[in-house]
Amino acid sequence: MTSKHPKQPILVPIDFSPSSEATLLQAAELADALQAPISVLHVVHDLTRTPGYEAMKGMKKQLRRMEDIAAEICQEYMQGMQKKYPDLAALHKAETLLVVGIPVTRILEAAEKINARMIVMGSQGRTGLSHVLLGSKAEQVVRLARMPVMIVKDRRKK
Repeated sequence: MTSKHPKQPILVPIDFSPSSEATLLQAAELADALQAPISVLHVVHDLTRTPGYEAMKGMKKQLRRMEDIAAEICQEYMQGMQKKYPDLAALHKAETLLVVGIPVTRILEAAEKINARMIVMGSQGRTGLSHVLLGSKAEQVVRLARMPVMIVKDRRKK
């Protein structure tokens, strides 16, 4: 697997939640072992593209500001991770991507665009009624992705 596609990155979607750290750590350890790069993706959710929402006047300007804030948070988050885990080379070489849209769609598009060897993403671990009502981004990505998907569960007590 490593000799066939050494330059294909591992795509790591994050949302800055506590489970993002566990996911990024798992992906970085895997990337270091496989000598593969990682691409860290954050999706700014654009509600105007969600069925049932109407585009409001000034929404484009508000969305642009959300993108700017997300870019700053992503940069600070990655710097913090690099400082906290100095021995994980993949973290220090990681490419960061920021896109706007519906998360599942953008994750799948990004994976195809960068020709990802796999996707490593976290799961919020919802079960029962909340899972049925809300659906699971991770589950949707697993079903729809054309490449392997690894789901990382945050083992910390909630």
